[in-house]
Amino acid sequence: MIAEMKIWRAIEMPEGDGAVVKRLFPTPAMSPIDPFILLDEFFVGPDAGFPDHTHRGFEAITYMLEGGFNHKDNLGNNSMATEGGAQRFTAGKGIVHSEMPGNFSVNHGFQLWVNLPKKSKQIAPSYQLVNAREIPVTHENGVSISTLAGDTGPIELHTPVHYRHIAMEKNAHYHLSIPESHRGFCYVYHNSAAFNGTGIDAEQAIMLFDRTIEITALDNVKLIAITGTPWNEPIKLNGPFVD
Repeated sequence: MIAEMKIWRAIEMPEGDGAVVKRLFPTPAMSPIDPFILLDEFFVGPDAGFPDHTHRGFEAITYMLEGGFNHKDNLGNNSMATEGGAQRFTAGKGIVHSEMPGNFSVNHGFQLWVNLPKKSKQIAPSYQLVNAREIPVTHENGVSISTLAGDTGPIELHTPVHYRHIAMEKNAHYHLSIPESHRGFCYVYHNSAAFNGTGIDAEQAIMLFDRTIEITALDNVKLIAITGTPWNEPIKLNGPFVD
């Protein structure tokens, strides 16, 4: 069994201009998980989106599962992340941007916010686009792993983070190793899996306290596994700003 078990469910809520998200945290049931501030699984139709707004004090990764999102900001960036690709912005001392869907019927993905330490809150903002072909994918024994950050992952962050997208065939097994300095979670978004023998359904997450987790696919399952080194500093979330 997992040493300390914490399982919780994402909460559906409106966000942006006509968008719907399933928010894993922060919610009344779950606080941010240092160094992570927020995780949304989003579903955005072609007539919805996130018009111009300001952020500061953190970094964010938008990872597209279906469709595409166009990022446009006051730094002059204007580019589209499509299926299997991602984009990262570092808000730092402040960035104004929009994220609007492309001409797709479904725009589905994840957005993760990662805290910046106090010493880096005022760094210059920046942006990175990562195309699907740049994200390494491994296939072994019915398990497919896309590594967005950490190890061979291309996404550049100011925090040590491992971000994996994992797809498993029914009854496949995968041993997830977690660095000693990291903490984090797994979120199942399609079908179900067992983590050290504990079953987790779609739209549920489990905190990762053990250093090695055996994941068993109870069906053809899809999930994300995200861990990082905490800054051990207060996370002061004030809407789009993190002070």
